[in-house]
Amino acid sequence: MSNSPEVLFVGKEAPKYALPGDAGADLKCTEAFTLAPGERKLIGTGLHIALPDGYLAFVVPRSGLAIKHGISIVNSPGTIDAGYRGEIMVPLWNTDTANSFSAEVGDRIAQLIILPVQQAAFVQVQKLPDSDRGTGGFGSTGVKPN
Repeated sequence: MSNSPEVLFVGKEAPKYALPGDAGADLKCTEAFTLAPGERKLIGTGLHIALPDGYLAFVVPRSGLAIKHGISIVNSPGTIDAGYRGEIMVPLWNTDTANSFSAEVGDRIAQLIILPVQQAAFVQVQKLPDSDRGTGGFGSTGVKPN
């Protein structure tokens, strides 16, 4: 894309989009690991990036790992700010209650999504304007939580 932001990186290889039009570029692990049922572990990718000002990156789970193995990301989406220069780490979580999950060096473990972002100007007021939703929160437009 001609209007795509240029993201500088240091690492073995750039994240790659599997198919044209994909939103997420695959992140690979730099270590072999096994996650026991219910275990969490911070996994390195060896990737460092420099996002342009006005952009952020989200680290999100891979749908195939989620549905096939119960692998998710503890703080999904993980937010990477434009000023961060450290290694992108992925806090993986095995939600499966019976089976361990293992990966080898170079396996795809997460996706990186780059998005434009704006900072808000917060304005304190005495009362917020009314809306159709009002103060309805969790479950207010569907199934209510227990």
